[in-house]
Amino acid sequence: MKRFLIVVDMQNDFVDAALGTKEAKAMVPNAVSEIARARAQGDTVIATLDTHGENYLATREGRRLPVPHCIKGTDGWQLNPDVERALGNSIRLEKPTFGSVKLPELIKNLAGGDEELDIRLIGLCTDICVVSNALLLKANFPEADVSVKADCCAGVTPEAHEAALKTMASCQIDII
Repeated sequence: MKRFLIVVDMQNDFVDAALGTKEAKAMVPNAVSEIARARAQGDTVIATLDTHGENYLATREGRRLPVPHCIKGTDGWQLNPDVERALGNSIRLEKPTFGSVKLPELIKNLAGGDEELDIRLIGLCTDICVVSNALLLKANFPEADVSVKADCCAGVTPEAHEAALKTMASCQIDII
């Protein structure tokens, strides 16, 4: 079985800057521990990076969420320093929107034909990017074990976090 840990958007702007929350900041130590555990057991670790350009406010997303964030090259776009250290030389994947359509392809290539997959997700925000990527992965790998570690995620609000966990569970994504 090939195991993957997907670390979703653990960037400064989502932890403690433009769109940060106290819940996001509080879960960083849990995420760091999960990354260290995954790397120690030989899992493939992939970190996604929400990545926008200077024209963010002119995009569809920017018009609906008019808070510039994760502008490539800025401090807010960088990974949280504790997460960055834990990741070491793990794979980074930039994505221009909530869910990465490139992530399933990358996992398929890295799995090297192994059909038995265990894919765990952690990160931010549970109710936007985590749920989007979890559903994309479940759709692309319907027979894979796909799970989300709840204490290594935070939503825009605690209520949104819980709602996203329920949505994922209803789509046969295990909440651990």
